[in-house]
Amino acid sequence: MAGFWNAVSACVVLLMLMSVGYFMGVWGWLTSKEKKFISKFIVNIAVPCNCLVGLLNNLDRGSLVQAGGMVLAGVLAVVCSLLLSALAATLLRLPRERWGVFVAMAGLSNTIFIGIPVCTQLFGEVSMPYIMLYYLGHTSFLQSVGVMLVGRAGTRSRGRTGAAAFFKDLFSKPPILSVLLSILLLVLDLRPPATVMKFASYISGAVSPLALIYCGFIVYEVGLKNLHFLRGLPTMLVMRLALSPVICLACCSLLGMEGLPLQVFVVESALPVVSQVPVMAGEYGADEKYAATGSCLSILASFLTIPVLMLILS
Repeated sequence: MAGFWNAVSACVVLLMLMSVGYFMGVWGWLTSKEKKFISKFIVNIAVPCNCLVGLLNNLDRGSLVQAGGMVLAGVLAVVCSLLLSALAATLLRLPRERWGVFVAMAGLSNTIFIGIPVCTQLFGEVSMPYIMLYYLGHTSFLQSVGVMLVGRAGTRSRGRTGAAAFFKDLFSKPPILSVLLSILLLVLDLRPPATVMKFASYISGAVSPLALIYCGFIVYEVGLKNLHFLRGLPTMLVMRLALSPVICLACCSLLGMEGLPLQVFVVESALPVVSQVPVMAGEYGADEKYAATGSCLSILASFLTIPVLMLILS
């Protein structure tokens, strides 16, 4: 029961932080312009610093082989979730502009904006290496399969495609580069100067509060009164918040994961819709309202399902 009440307490704190973003939107203190800045700061500066500090402080060279198996477990779980989501979308007979959006929402998790605050609240900073290992495998699907699914649901051109464009996009992302740099430093048994690590530690502390303020503002943008269970969204919520962690638990157990890494991976797989899906839906001319509504509903519902999940895991 301790895990359940810890999760309830953590969720209350997270909701309070989200409410800051929501009411800043209500009062006009936060607009789409500031939202764009927050997103860029988190993804391009704060999260890379978080990766560096989390990986170097909690992993060593001897644990890298085990880390590779963890990434494989996460990849296997995402593949299974996406395939099951595609089957569900087909059975629901969703229209073209929603089919790919549904699959991306149900199959991909919010590993950064919700994942980092939730896991660090539940497990502490020691969970950071496992968050980033899950993210490493997960984001490759977001940047490839996720973009393809939402793009095909839309009416606008998706621009450059192909392996070269995919790898260029993937390996130009600061969080990915930070993970790879950290792994290289671990392999070489090197460590940045103490001043650099202190700087990164200060910056990384901004990730959780800013990420939740960002999510709270998204709820404000959509509007609580506009949150309706459109066709397929109840199924999406069940798959995103209930079936995905079951699939992840099975895949991780199959590959021998246990303890804290297993718990972090399962929680990471049970989080709301990834933030990029509504953005991509708008860019490619898919059903943006459907994506935004699903995203907001999943954020709010996750604060009910996470305590239950922690009760099961503990």
